[in-house]
Amino acid sequence: MKRWSERLRKNTGLSPFVWIVFYILPFYFIFQESETPQVVIGIVMIIGFFLCYVLSFASYGWVVYLGASLQIAISTAMSMLFGYIYFFLFLAFFIGNIKKRAAFITLYTVLLISTFATSYYGFVNHSVFITQLPFVFLSMVAVILLPVNTFNKNKEEKLQGQLEDANKKISELVKLEERQRISRDLHDTLGQKLSLIGLKSDLASKLIEKNPEKARSEVKDVQNTARIALKEVRELVTQMRGTRLEEEVPRVEQILKAANIDYSIKGTTKLENISLVAENVVSMCIKEAITNVVKHSGATVCSVTIEQTDTDIVVKIEDNGVGFEKPLHKLKGSGLQGMKERLEFVNGTLDIVSGDGTTVINHIPYNIGHSEEGAEI
Repeated sequence: MKRWSERLRKNTGLSPFVWIVFYILPFYFIFQESETPQVVIGIVMIIGFFLCYVLSFASYGWVVYLGASLQIAISTAMSMLFGYIYFFLFLAFFIGNIKKRAAFITLYTVLLISTFATSYYGFVNHSVFITQLPFVFLSMVAVILLPVNTFNKNKEEKLQGQLEDANKKISELVKLEERQRISRDLHDTLGQKLSLIGLKSDLASKLIEKNPEKARSEVKDVQNTARIALKEVRELVTQMRGTRLEEEVPRVEQILKAANIDYSIKGTTKLENISLVAENVVSMCIKEAITNVVKHSGATVCSVTIEQTDTDIVVKIEDNGVGFEKPLHKLKGSGLQGMKERLEFVNGTLDIVSGDGTTVINHIPYNIGHSEEGAEI
């Protein structure tokens, strides 16, 4: 029963106990003017409709379509006998959640025909239809629109899930390709030189007593080869760590567009007179800030401004979201700690202004305070 409850809540957006409350209404129509046999028939139909409705949500295959057919039959009978047309609203919810397009169109067509036919019959034979004309009209509008809206919404969610799965697979393939590229680069960079170092070291060990001068020459060659290899590895690591701003901005635009956030990118994305390390920090800070905007802010508008002064680069990310509930000095999560650490590495600063929205301001100096040539790996 718990599984049925969760499935019903997921598909209809309401607890089954709320639906039970809605089932109380038809008893008013049954007991209003009906005789005992009709009351019994009405109660049986209500219970039958309830069971079919719940079981249809918890079932698969042909059982679902059989349940839908029984619900349409019961709804039609309830409308014709007691003037109760509102079971068709339940069917509108249910049919909208059918995933197969052909089955949806078939049942939706049958639902429309049944609703309009019984409504016409009700207006002719039941005075209650006249007294409840506004509600009957709204119900008919809901029966027309609700299944289509629910079906399209479910289809959109399914496509969104497939898109997310595809993006994950692409991300994994990109990582795999990057690992393979790194492996090839390291092999090409180090393989030959390490082999050469090994051969010359063996040769030097053999010559150390027979020809010390030649052994010293071989040792010097080993040292030079090791220095060259170290330099190439440093260059390779620097290239791996680097993310150009020109490459990051299209990704940021893609993320904001996918989140339905209106955005603007102001300033230049081609930075001049800046080291690769500093530019990488700029790119990563923008990426982290935009991720926070999408995940936590609830914003509808976001702007990114990039300015170059004589001494540093100023990056300002503004949104019209909810801001921060906690005091700014207590903020540790949401990627802010990683942003601070990156900026500290290049002697940069981070400022956050939160009120009607949030403004994140990064200052990244041109001179990062240490020599990249002498940096240890």
